[in-house]
Parts: sequence; structure tokens; C-alpha cells
Amino acid sequence: MSDQRLLFSKSGRACYISHLDLMRTFQRAFLRAGVSIKHTEGFNPHAFVSIALPLAVGYSSGCELLDFVLLDGGSKEEVPEQLNRVLPEGIFVQKCYDGEQPVKKLAWVDWTVALEYDKGVPEGAASALKELLGRDSLVIQKKSKKAKRGFTEVDIIPSVRSFQVTEGEKNVLLRAVLSAQNPGLNPELILTAFRQACPELAPDLVRCHRNEVLDGGGKVFR
Repeated sequence: MSDQRLLFSKSGRACYISHLDLMRTFQRAFLRAGVSIKHTEGFNPHAFVSIALPLAVGYSSGCELLDFVLLDGGSKEEVPEQLNRVLPEGIFVQKCYDGEQPVKKLAWVDWTVALEYDKGVPEGAASALKELLGRDSLVIQKKSKKAKRGFTEVDIIPSVRSFQVTEGEKNVLLRAVLSAQNPGLNPELILTAFRQACPELAPDLVRCHRNEVLDGGGKVFR
């Protein structure tokens, strides 16, 4: 047996598949594709799969990672084609390879966040977002099951490695490298801070896309 990792994308309607349903989707896909992988033990065994950094519902990504164990006799070179034949629209396996780096070394995520405005970008929106993320500290309230009050206060600036803001006719694009874990920074927290600081500049629609996952040195993680 050998430990394997899938690199796959999630787009279109598939963005609205939850993390748990995505795990079930892949478990069924391995079975339908005839790919033999390790199963859990017990009365009701199921295919053992693990997806790094659960993606929020509605977000798209071109760099999702799934770990599994391919049983002897399987060919990792054939796995992408086998799975893509049975996976639903919007989920596409790009590559299957030996997963040598542990997921705990995954440190950063490269995001594109599009703030869209139906009637055009209001004056000052891009500069306001730049100013917000350029602060030395930006403390916001974050939901927490462990806190007695149901939320905790966190400074999100230390979790922002870099960012760039550009303005289009009807959108403001934020390209940002954010902390992946321990703690991770969801782009939604940046949007929450922006809406609180500049409610008159709140976008009509937001789209978040995960471009790439990186290690501690900023190199592509695989």
C-alpha cells in the first residue's frame, strides 16, 4: 500500500456541495470507478478519505487536496481519469501523486476575493480596503463555541502575509495570501471587517476563489 494525494478543482454548482457531502461524493466515486482504496475498520466500514482545509460552501478552488491509501495493484496514473468519469460536474481531478509532505506543513492560502457592485464600484472602495488591511492591527469578533459569550476577539492582520487590491468597472479584486491553519483566516472575516468599517461600501455580491496552497516558505504545497 502507498499513501496517495489528489489535486482537484471545485467550481460551478459544485461549490455548493458541503465538506461532508464532498467526502461522501469521493467515497462513492472511488467505489463506482472501481478504484480499490483503504477502508475504515468496524461494523460499517467506509472508504477512508481526508480533505485538507475544508472549503466554505459557495467558495471555488483550483487546488483542493484529498489524501487516501491506494491498495496494491492500483495505478495512481490512471486514478484521475477513472474518477473524472464518475464525479459530478464541477469537480475535476487534475493529478494523483505520492503525498510526501504532511498537511500540517500547509501554512498559507493564496486567495482571490471579488467584491462585486451591480451599479459600479463606489468611489473610495478600493482605497478603503487597502487602508483597512494596511493597518498595524485589525481586531474583529469571531464566533467561537469555546467562548462563554459565543464569540472571541481576534486580530486578523498577523494572518495576512501579503495582499494586492485592484479596481475594475464593477468589482474590486483582492488577491491575498492568508494563514491556512493554526489559526486559519477565512476571507469572510476580512469582508466582515470591511462591512463594519465601511457599511456604505458593502458589495452586492462576493466571490471567493482559492488559487493555491503554500508551505511555510511560500512555495506551492503538494
